[in-house]
Amino acid sequence: MTQPKNAFAALGCLTVALGSACSTQPAVAPAPAPPPTAVPTAAPAEVLAARRDSLPVPPGFARAIARGTRTHTGEPGPRYWQQWARYTLQATLDPRAKRLTGSGRIRYFNRSPDTLATVAIHLYQNLFKPGAARNEEVPATQGMVLSRLVAQGATLNATSSRDSTPGYFVNGTVATLRLPRALLPGDSLDIEAAWSFDVPPDGAPRMGQDGQVWFLAYWYPQVAVYDDVNGWQTDQYLGTAEFYMGYGDYDVSITVPAMWLVAATGTLENESEVLSPGARERLARARRSRAPVRVSSVGERALGKARTLLPSPPSAAASPAPAIDRTLTWRFSARHVRDFSFGASDRYHWDASTALVGDRDGDGRPDSVLVQSFWRPERVEWAWDRSIGYVQHSVEFLSRYLWPYPYPQMTAVDGIVSCSGMEYPMMTCIGGRRDTLSLYSVTVHETAHMWFPMIVGSDEKRFAWQDEGLTRFNQAQAMREFFNGYDLESRVRTTYLDLARAGGEVELMRHGDLYPAGTPAYGVASYQKMATNMVALRALLGDTLFLRAYREYGRRWQYRHPQPQDFFNTFENVSGRDLSWFWREWWYETSTLDQAIGAVVREGDALSVTIENRGRAMMPVRLAVRRTGGTVDRVELPVEAWLTGVRTAIVRVPDAAGVTEITIDPEGRFPDIDRSNNSWRP
Repeated sequence: MTQPKNAFAALGCLTVALGSACSTQPAVAPAPAPPPTAVPTAAPAEVLAARRDSLPVPPGFARAIARGTRTHTGEPGPRYWQQWARYTLQATLDPRAKRLTGSGRIRYFNRSPDTLATVAIHLYQNLFKPGAARNEEVPATQGMVLSRLVAQGATLNATSSRDSTPGYFVNGTVATLRLPRALLPGDSLDIEAAWSFDVPPDGAPRMGQDGQVWFLAYWYPQVAVYDDVNGWQTDQYLGTAEFYMGYGDYDVSITVPAMWLVAATGTLENESEVLSPGARERLARARRSRAPVRVSSVGERALGKARTLLPSPPSAAASPAPAIDRTLTWRFSARHVRDFSFGASDRYHWDASTALVGDRDGDGRPDSVLVQSFWRPERVEWAWDRSIGYVQHSVEFLSRYLWPYPYPQMTAVDGIVSCSGMEYPMMTCIGGRRDTLSLYSVTVHETAHMWFPMIVGSDEKRFAWQDEGLTRFNQAQAMREFFNGYDLESRVRTTYLDLARAGGEVELMRHGDLYPAGTPAYGVASYQKMATNMVALRALLGDTLFLRAYREYGRRWQYRHPQPQDFFNTFENVSGRDLSWFWREWWYETSTLDQAIGAVVREGDALSVTIENRGRAMMPVRLAVRRTGGTVDRVELPVEAWLTGVRTAIVRVPDAAGVTEITIDPEGRFPDIDRSNNSWRP
């Protein structure tokens, strides 16, 4: 809204004892009003500087700034570097044995300035080994069995962690490879491996099988992240906290029974070998169509001829081998991704269409990507027949709200129940969603993870809010559009406030595996409170400036590894505001906000309104004064008033006779824990 040229020369405009600002809705005839009175305070610049000094800066981040890989402005430093890997993998899924057998080669590029004597790799399947450390119950398997491990051409044998000779040792879900030769800066090495594991049943977090569908995630040895802040990040996979993954390219071959469909990260490279001519024609049509196309149905499973026979091919006189013994190998490639997963089943319908993502290549024309849905026909009662439209809207909305979706496709997979909703590059596994609201909700949430953390590659294990909270916020924006005003923001704010009132809140800046077990603290902090913080930040900065800073954070850190300080510093850099008080109160602490209207006293023809900051958290006070006839006057008490330690402030409201109501934050933008004291009526 437009602010009057002289805020205190408009009828009904307010005076505030600790600073002033106002605008009037609608404009009214000007009349003189007394000037504001001021209470002495410390200079805001001094106060803010003191509070900035109290905002923690991790030693690793400080070293990164000194080395030129990070900056105080939130931009990557001029010496920023990042490791890279190239994966060539093969997987064979045997559904009767419930087993995956894999092999592959990893070429790892050392782009750091450091010489590496060891390389760390994740063996996530070891979460399921008996006796493994974990923070939630999981089905038991034998974990990942390594049958071969080669580095720099030399076979590595399992050894003790105290051994200094070339080899490897396994600690939980992390294996450390002691290299035959140190890996120099700018050099690369090849790692070859062969492995197998029993695919856990439904009940395993984020992957597994239910006898009908198989969703394979975390199924291969993956090189850990080595970054400029922490070096090797080798936190154990315990089940709750998620993942920190490096970027690379993938070429993957997946062998499954011949009549099965495979949905995977990346682009299918051998359509002619695994799809019938009819299916290929329908898939080509889907790439040109905004309307859904049924690429394959359960009734059509002769999608090609078996290229490999297991067991040995029968003689010509014998009857054909059962369908499960005939196999096909599907080949996929994916570039610039942090992981690779796939789903497979003989029970899937396959729908496809296109989504418009905007002009991502700068040629002045809108670009499109393939969107897909793989689902069981009995799930039609759960709205899965409309899933393809949900994926399409999710990709299109988020491309408009954030930046164009960069990958060639996005796929939703009807998976095991314990998938719930889980993100992987270019795909999501969804289980147990039974209606339109919940299916769209989880689809857009997991699709939004393509931006955070798939493109903006934060450490979601240590800072879950940096992907989950941003994604919950983005989900809320999409749901408002899709459901014509659905207010997810208020729902997540209520969830956060309920836990805060109950005293169960835990700060955001905590490792994802260190939240109290058996409580909602992890989910509320990482999802609900962080999304609520984003709503408050948008209210502080205004919609336009907020979105500019948010998109700039994404632009700076696409396919890179931002730390929390990069998020904080980018918003301050773009907005030109010191927000250190905001980060400290709402990320590092569990202080709550309680702004209240205290005593209201008539003094002549004016009201003297006492504003109280009853909580430990601070926000500006945005006051609305409603008058007879519907006119609303607004005034903002800036947050600097509270930074001095003052707990009360006086607002003087002229023309008291016309006041019908005074309300703090009537739109509910800030997470006030007690709104019963936010309003006054004469």
